[in-house]
Amino acid sequence: MSCFSRILFATGTVSLLFISVANGSDPIRVGPKKIKPADVHVGERFSNVSGIAVDGRKFDLSNCEDFKATVIALTSTSCPICRKYAPSLAQIEKQFTSKNIRFCFLNSIASDKTDDIKAVIKTNELSGPYLHDQDESLVHTLKAHTTAEVFVFDSAQTLVYRGAVDDQFGLGYTLAKPKNNFLIDALNSIVSGKQISTRATTAPGCDLWSENETQRKSKIVDVTYHNQVARIVQNNCVHCHREKGLAPFSLETADDIISHAGMIKTVVENGTMPPWFAAKEGTSRWANDSSLTRSNKENLLSWLSSERNLGDAANAPLTKVFKDEWNIGTPDKVYEIPREIRIQSTGQMPYKYAVVKKTVEKDTWIKAVEIRPTDPSVVHHVLVFARQPGDRNIDGTSGFFAAYVPGNSYQVYPEGFAKKLPAGSNLIFQLHYTPNGKRTVDQTKIGLKFFNGIPKHAVRNVGIAKNERRRGRDILEIPAGAENHEEKKSFPINSDVKLLSFMPHMHVRGKAFRYELVTGGKREILLDVPRYDFNWQLEYRLMEPKTVRSGSKIEVTAWYDNSENNPANPDPEETVYWGDQTDEEMMLGYVEYYRPNEKITAAKTNASTSKNAFLTRTFKKFDKNGDGKVTRDELRQPEGFNALNRNGDDHLTLEEVLKSGR
Repeated sequence: MSCFSRILFATGTVSLLFISVANGSDPIRVGPKKIKPADVHVGERFSNVSGIAVDGRKFDLSNCEDFKATVIALTSTSCPICRKYAPSLAQIEKQFTSKNIRFCFLNSIASDKTDDIKAVIKTNELSGPYLHDQDESLVHTLKAHTTAEVFVFDSAQTLVYRGAVDDQFGLGYTLAKPKNNFLIDALNSIVSGKQISTRATTAPGCDLWSENETQRKSKIVDVTYHNQVARIVQNNCVHCHREKGLAPFSLETADDIISHAGMIKTVVENGTMPPWFAAKEGTSRWANDSSLTRSNKENLLSWLSSERNLGDAANAPLTKVFKDEWNIGTPDKVYEIPREIRIQSTGQMPYKYAVVKKTVEKDTWIKAVEIRPTDPSVVHHVLVFARQPGDRNIDGTSGFFAAYVPGNSYQVYPEGFAKKLPAGSNLIFQLHYTPNGKRTVDQTKIGLKFFNGIPKHAVRNVGIAKNERRRGRDILEIPAGAENHEEKKSFPINSDVKLLSFMPHMHVRGKAFRYELVTGGKREILLDVPRYDFNWQLEYRLMEPKTVRSGSKIEVTAWYDNSENNPANPDPEETVYWGDQTDEEMMLGYVEYYRPNEKITAAKTNASTSKNAFLTRTFKKFDKNGDGKVTRDELRQPEGFNALNRNGDDHLTLEEVLKSGR
């Protein structure tokens, strides 16, 4: 999961500078920015920084004269960006230690565990002393702002570089490789005796608390941990932020919250945590709205900025108990992807695919579904598609069978509702992994609970997509350098339906997304996501189903930032088209719905008839003019056409296609 901290400081010119970064046009994604060195004390001699490392060694900055340079790299075992940077820092240390440059690692998060610190040291083979600055005295001496900053001192104890390691990892994004290697370039300049070209940058990471202790304790508020704050965090955060939870650190105790106070303050102020990106409304229409209420936000922030009174423990809420087993109850059937998938330690990974073949022998109604990765810490999202054998089309237009995103791993349908798993279906898993600093493996599984009998309503899912490639007529094409490129797609409603939920999907150039209902000349916004975040593939589930009449249409609009101002952009000079991978793009608006007037009958279908139904639908899809024949031009797949065209004429019939499937 991503840490959505921002760079905010307390006083003076630095405050103005960094607030402008945090409150820019795209606070969802923030990368390093070059800044004026003097504003962050570059060029000044610093007081001594010294301490005892976790292995008992002593570090003393005042010994600088024995080295060409000293690097103090801030880090943390609970900050996601720091975890990603651990392998990078280890490689840089190995590269420059032999050139008489020493390294020290400094962790100021008090709640980070010693065992976790030792594991990071061992896994990455860090050789420099690792200090655990639990009282934050050392980071205050350094005037540090985030957990991901690095400080480079010359042999006279003068700060000569301060900022990010590079720009590969930022707030809300990961690049396959860095575009700018700030730390390496600075160290190479020192070794060669040249001037450092970039001497200061911001360093996106987890914010450290900016106010000093005296300032904070002077503020007294009528909010206590046990009475208000514990309940706010319990109701809104600990579902993920708990031991064995999906988040990288726990917020189950007051000490946990205080250790991450700076980051919490920032993400609550700018609205990136808890994750919810629908436009603000007077009264929320969403059953799963995770945003904080105004009063909860004010109480939490005022407590963090005050003396942080614990209050009376007798007022504490009951401890929340979370299930380690299935949230939907014991599944009737569990399917697991055939093999473990190996996850690399750093960088980007392309989407992975796995297939569970021929699941159920007859049409089966599903009342609850849950996806469980074996290592959720590296799983960005999972989509599972139910397809007939031979059908590998997962372009999204036919919808998905089940989805997993951090914090939303299961779905239990209301009483009388169910989703159909057709007979003989394969389950195709599309898995997106985000490496987090260590190698691991995952073998995701899906659990199903069956609906007994015939449901009253069949839950369906469709994707509204521009998914044609370059040769298509309905092409998704995002020009190079475009900062606010707009694309639209409409979907006709041919029978009365009731809408249940929406899930927009784009990749790292995605900027905003909107669903609108068009009825005659009238437009109504169904969902507006003005700040789309690829890191959170959120579903937006309505409290009450929305009735849509036949003859209407749903129009989706997507906006993209393919410019150099988007730090997540792999290549702003490339025109981008539809594609599965992160460096390509998608425009896909999923809609979940049911037909209120549909009569659901008993399932009589077997695998053979299901396959025939699939082949019939596919034939009609390619039969563009509806004449009952598919020509070579309509199919656009010469090899496939020749394999199916048994009589050697210039077209295919449905009978030929059905025979080929037997």
